[in-house]
Amino acid sequence: MNRIKEVMKEQGRTQVWLAGKIGKSQGTIALYANNKLQPTLDTLFKIAECLEVNPRKLIESKHRVKKAE
Repeated sequence: MNRIKEVMKEQGRTQVWLAGKIGKSQGTIALYANNKLQPTLDTLFKIAECLEVNPRKLIESKHRVKKAE
């Protein structure tokens, strides 16, 4: 799961804006933002660069998963 939608919302950015910046369609960005499709690592790094955030911020989960003992 990614946090692209949340980060764009925090910054007041739109899917259309991001699509233009990275050369993808708005439909593809919508799929990424709604976690219906995951971007490649290369695309994730491009998105992070456009949003001026560490790529980790786009993939970190708010929920910690406990490791099995």
